[in-house]
Amino acid sequence: MKPWNIVGRLRRRSRALGRITRALKLFVPMCGDVVKGRYRPPPWPAFGWMLAALAYLVSPLDLIPDWLLLLGVVDDMVVVGWLLTKVDRSLDAYRGWRGFPVMEEGDDEGEF
Repeated sequence: MKPWNIVGRLRRRSRALGRITRALKLFVPMCGDVVKGRYRPPPWPAFGWMLAALAYLVSPLDLIPDWLLLLGVVDDMVVVGWLLTKVDRSLDAYRGWRGFPVMEEGDDEGEF
């Protein structure tokens, strides 16, 4: 991709934002189904990625400190967003179980 291809970059970012939104909407119902025993085996990678995202969000240790106002917040958004795209990828089997469309491996470039 050429560096001046802004449309392509925005399209990839919008797909990543869609994956983040989908992960957040699907994670809580998935937890309920796992706790109630309706969905087995539990998607442990999804739990791990979500735990990592929450830990990074509340941790005082960052790649860029939060006291650098704009950069610190952007750093948190990028890292947590990337981790949430990993959560969404880990929920593909659950999404199929619920009857929602599952994205194929090559359909998405959910890199942040």
